[in-house]
Formats: sequence, C-alpha cells, structure tokens
Amino acid sequence: MGGLETLGLLGLFIGTFLAATVVPFSSDVLYFAILASTANPWGCLVVGTLGNWLGSLVTYWIGWIGKWEWIEKWFRVKPETLEKQKRAIDRYGVWLALLAWVPFIGDVIAIALGFYRTRPLMTAILLLFGKFARFLVWNLVYGLI
Repeated sequence: MGGLETLGLLGLFIGTFLAATVVPFSSDVLYFAILASTANPWGCLVVGTLGNWLGSLVTYWIGWIGKWEWIEKWFRVKPETLEKQKRAIDRYGVWLALLAWVPFIGDVIAIALGFYRTRPLMTAILLLFGKFARFLVWNLVYGLI
C-alpha cells in the first residue's frame, strides 16, 4: 500500500468518523471519491465502516449522557414530545440502529438510541452491521467487489 493510498484511507476514516457524529455532511461523497481513486475496495470497506461505526458510537454516547432537563431547556422540546419519541424507541428498540446509516436522520437515530438508553452491546452490533451493509452495497454498485 503506497503513501497516497494510506493518506486516502486515513482521510476516509476521519471523514466517515466525523460524518457519523454531529458534523453535518454525508460520508457517501467522500467514500465515492476515495473508492474511485484507489485499487483497494476492501480497504475502503473496512476503513469506511470502522470510521462511520465509531463515529456513531460517539454520537450514541453523547445521547446516553444527555438529560431530559437539558433537552427541554436548551432545545425547548416539550415533555410530551420526548414521551412520544420514547414510545417509538421502546416500540422498535435497538433495531433502529440498522437505519443509523441513512443520511440526515442517522445521527438523530444514534443520539436518540443513546438518550433513551437502548442496550449498548446490541445497539453497537446493529450499528456496525448497518454501516458495513451500506458501504458494501456501494462497493457492489460500483462493481469493485
């Protein structure tokens, strides 16, 4: 693996990590750019998945340490709204983690899963599965695997 490829994969890791946190951009554009410029689709798959998954775990943790009082006070969310969201999380539970890859709403899902205290291990496993599946599909679409 050459120096430029290593830098590209490092950039992919950092970019996919940040995209899975509250930094507002999609990791797909970055993933496409690196995937198109490398001869290492498996490296992109592994690095992109790990970066995006770890970013989601950080977002989940941020939600976990959140408090209802903060959300009500700083974001002016009514307690009734929080209760309604809690019922949705309770209904679908950790399975929502499979959708945390979806652009724009994925970060909200990850933070909500932490905020409403879904089971950490199962949430982490499903987050990983969803992130991996997303990037695997892009590799298959491009015919690189």
